Amino acid sequence: MNASGGDGVAVIELELLGREGCHLCEQARAALAEVAADPGVELRWSETDIDSDDALLRRYLERIPVVRRDGRELCELVVEADDVRGAIGLAKPGSGGASGGY
Repeated sequence: MNASGGDGVAVIELELLGREGCHLCEQARAALAEVAADPGVELRWSETDIDSDDALLRRYLERIPVVRRDGRELCELVVEADDVRGAIGLAKPGSGGASGGY
């Protein structure tokens, strides 16, 4: 979902699926935080612990972390900031334009 923040910056909302004690999930959080710090974007994310839902646990146990936007899977397993940027159509800071996304 895209909305406009108070200063006209696009707000991008993502969901991070993971679980407690997952080191790759920690790396995904760091990647999301890096993108959130980029100028010109307001990135927000919520986290869902797959252990809280049997269906999520069965579906994603071998794939976490998974980043989703509006229910659509964007990145999984090894999530890096540039992967997130590409998936949401942002350019790497300083590169001068939006990437094509996935």
